[in-house]
Amino acid sequence: MQKQIKIINSSTTIPIGKIVCVGRNYVEHIHELGNEVPEKPVVFLKPNSSIIYSGDEIIYPNYSNDMHHEIELLLLIGKTVKDASLEDSENAIIGYGVGLDMTLRDVQDVLKKKGHPWTIAKCFDTSAVLSDFILKENYKITFEEELILKVNDEVRQREKLNKMIFKPAELVQYLSSIMTLDYGDIIFTGTPKGVSKVNKGDSLLGSLDNLVNIKCSVK
Repeated sequence: MQKQIKIINSSTTIPIGKIVCVGRNYVEHIHELGNEVPEKPVVFLKPNSSIIYSGDEIIYPNYSNDMHHEIELLLLIGKTVKDASLEDSENAIIGYGVGLDMTLRDVQDVLKKKGHPWTIAKCFDTSAVLSDFILKENYKITFEEELILKVNDEVRQREKLNKMIFKPAELVQYLSSIMTLDYGDIIFTGTPKGVSKVNKGDSLLGSLDNLVNIKCSVK
């Protein structure tokens, strides 16, 4: 069964298309992992099978001992765009959510050293946690909003959206130059500083200024 996006204060659901993720979009997060600031967005994909929702459980894969949380602003694409202008890119975004890009840091580090893709560190089942979405027609983003992630009530990540290197419309413009973006696609826009290990039994709570929220636990 195809997974669906839920819209806040609406009975409408939207079938989820592809999940396009951007890495290294906050300078301080880049520095905390010892990476270089990119000239262009770093892009990878997650499969539909990785999706779970607020209230679900994140399953710790048995081939990792170092799973990290990464809280992110999510963009919902509302029309097909290819090689879009900046204006068309902005208009293609119809909603915002918050999500977790769960990452197996130990696995990723080994893959990076070998020059291999990050796939098995990013695409495991339950690695993409989604909130409900708020439509852009109901909320105008200012970039003063804060992403916040708490683990067991302790704040681990807290940053304003204005610290993003590439803003949402710029990301859509760049991604549409590489691939067609379609109705129902979701873009993960990168995580700020403060990523750290989670353990089985941990409770995670994420939010974007309480506009959209996400809550889950690690099993």
